[in-house]
Amino acid sequence: MSEKQRTLAKEISLTGKGLHTGINVTITLKPAPANFGYKFCRTDLPGKPVIDAHAEHVTETSRGTTLVHNNASVSTIEHVLAAFHGMKVDNALIDLNGPEAPIMGGSSWKFVEAIKEAGIVELKEERNYYIVKQKITFSDEEHGVDLILYPDDHFSINVLIDYNSKILGNQYSILDKIEDFEEEISRSRTFVFFHELESLFKMGLIKGGDLDNAIVILEKEVSQEEIDRIAKLFNRPGITTHKEGILNNTELRYTNEPARHKLLDLMGDLALVGQPIKGKVVATRPGHFANTRLAKIIRQEIRKTHSKGDIPVYNPEIPPVFGIEEIKKRLPHRYPFLLVDKVIHIDEASIVGIKNVTNTEAFFQGHFPDEAVMPGVLLVEALAQIGGVLVLNMVEEPEKYSTYFLKIDKVKFKQKVVPGDTVILKMELSDIVRRGIVQMFGQAFVGGKLAVEGELVAQIVKNK
Repeated sequence: MSEKQRTLAKEISLTGKGLHTGINVTITLKPAPANFGYKFCRTDLPGKPVIDAHAEHVTETSRGTTLVHNNASVSTIEHVLAAFHGMKVDNALIDLNGPEAPIMGGSSWKFVEAIKEAGIVELKEERNYYIVKQKITFSDEEHGVDLILYPDDHFSINVLIDYNSKILGNQYSILDKIEDFEEEISRSRTFVFFHELESLFKMGLIKGGDLDNAIVILEKEVSQEEIDRIAKLFNRPGITTHKEGILNNTELRYTNEPARHKLLDLMGDLALVGQPIKGKVVATRPGHFANTRLAKIIRQEIRKTHSKGDIPVYNPEIPPVFGIEEIKKRLPHRYPFLLVDKVIHIDEASIVGIKNVTNTEAFFQGHFPDEAVMPGVLLVEALAQIGGVLVLNMVEEPEKYSTYFLKIDKVKFKQKVVPGDTVILKMELSDIVRRGIVQMFGQAFVGGKLAVEGELVAQIVKNK
């Protein structure tokens, strides 16, 4: 049975303080058209920049999820996104007049209530599910983190957490169907250990934290003097309980509330995939970094699927974006190793180039004399070079930099490339550039057919 996309019936606003900044912020949830997805708008900044809620825009995950796009940022967005995801609202514009979404009690409940008050309406267009066909994983063996997405006919999540805490113990949480999110998950609050509070405060975080929006877990009994000292940092006098357990005897809403909150965070972070999922997530010790990495991997798989039916069109009568002389200004390669002749498209995240393969290529003398075939490794090199043009186009004075391979993965060769072929080279960024490290997905086409595809990781290095 088909499902329709959904959005809000009207806009609604809430005001509260940010967990980490402590700044009062008004957040306005607005209706949006089909296929809009989730977008944040910083109404307090010049030009009111819009930030697409996509996993590749994640820049920080230490104590919440932060997005940066269009020279603007927004942080701690996981709880509001979890509410939209859990209530099956596919499209919304989220206005903020500050840098951080308000914490609103430390869960998704206030946002769920606002969504219900605004009302939900169906749109004409069908919901565009990502249907999981094969297992997708993200693992961090050092920290015991495993997130696995399995094929299934509906969306569900299983979460296991273990903090080596005698207070928390091992906790398990299950969301069998997304319709249970409001009742079973949305009320669960964020939590923090008492011994973490001072270091987080000194890092400039949790300025808006208090006992109303977080569960504070006391691993061992401490003196009232120590509690008073920490309470003074946060200007929160009157905390008297110093037995191990939940500070100030805050009443838990569920016996496994911390595990349910980790599931809530995972719901919010997986909203960054950009479309609903049909699959089963099994997560051991999830956190924002792992959650958003899994979301990025899923988005890469979606792009690969779409790219297979999205072959760039080359019209030689249209002037190129970059000719050979412009390419030589951006790449250090020269004959016989310059393997890009033209760039016919470039934007902030993708590039398309052309390699005309002739019978006079030097490598055909030995590969092979009686049956000329372009070596697969040189096709990968051509993709790397066009990717180099893309990333060096982002820096000032690109002639002063080079790109170097760090990793080549999941390369597949589909057909031979021979003299006379025109190879269309396509590269897309898989993630934002971090500390000079670039992740890309590349494909090469000949005559409308895929010749090679693969994932490449490179480093931008300033020339000596």
